[in-house]
Amino acid sequence: MALLNQLPTSWISASSPHSSLSVTANKSHLDPCSSGTAALFVQKLKPECSNFSDHHYAKTSPGKATKDWVKAIQSEWNLLQKNLPESIYVRVYEDRIDLLRAAIVGPPGTPYHDGLFFFDVRFPSEYPKCPPKVHYHSGGLRLNPNLYESGKVCLSLLNTWWGNGCEKWGKSNSTMLQVLVSIQGLVLNDRPYFNEPGYKNSAKTTAGEKNSLAYNQTAFVLSCKTMWYSLRKPPKHFETLVARHFHEREGAILDACSAYMSGAVVGSSAGSETRYACDKSFADFKKSLTLYTEHLRTEFAANRSRVLELDRQASAVGEIVPTS
Repeated sequence: MALLNQLPTSWISASSPHSSLSVTANKSHLDPCSSGTAALFVQKLKPECSNFSDHHYAKTSPGKATKDWVKAIQSEWNLLQKNLPESIYVRVYEDRIDLLRAAIVGPPGTPYHDGLFFFDVRFPSEYPKCPPKVHYHSGGLRLNPNLYESGKVCLSLLNTWWGNGCEKWGKSNSTMLQVLVSIQGLVLNDRPYFNEPGYKNSAKTTAGEKNSLAYNQTAFVLSCKTMWYSLRKPPKHFETLVARHFHEREGAILDACSAYMSGAVVGSSAGSETRYACDKSFADFKKSLTLYTEHLRTEFAANRSRVLELDRQASAVGEIVPTS
């Protein structure tokens, strides 16, 4: 996504694609020793942009800063600069190095495709002996078994779910990069229904597959609702990212909505096989998606005006205006 010249300051994000950094559920992406060569954009935070008041952990005291703690966080920043996939955006705060905010783009081929999902992170004073605290901006929606309405993120790597050995947080080999890539590749996957405890055994059964497809339909509707929320009230300092991301992807999102309402399987290509044309659950899905498609159309139209203003401001100061 070539939007970096227009992003607010203090971002860490890849500015060019790199094949080894594409995000999938491949375990190689969780290797703490992996590396990449993508160019990165990093700028220090301007004083006037240091407001982190809407961060979930803003009112939590950072505790006493020790040399080892500061060094561990700086090490995390360096690792993110070298390895962060281009579909994950991170912001750090100069005044509060214990805080971080990430925007994760939903992976293609999943019910979360083209969405933006926001997570607030805090490095506790015991870090890295214990994992970071992570809060999901849910908007009160449960669109994934691992992402609660309360904002809790259920993940072995965060010690908020069971796991064995290297699946759990380890102070010497676990990283924030692993956490972010795990959320994108392992939580926001193409069959989230089977993330639910006990449901994995029903995979490849008629009932299990039907339930999974229905879950994906619901997840996509909630993902659309999340898009709508983000467009109407983007997190602080992510306004430009939200505006440009959805300006670039609005056509693909609306095409997908149209295809799914015609019976295409959620997460599949627009020309895929259609199903459930006479199914009651499909009728309910179509009704809900029709509503949020119209909400998105309205918000996308308003967003175009915001992007035009961003382009005007960029041209006024001689910056490069991104093209879709």
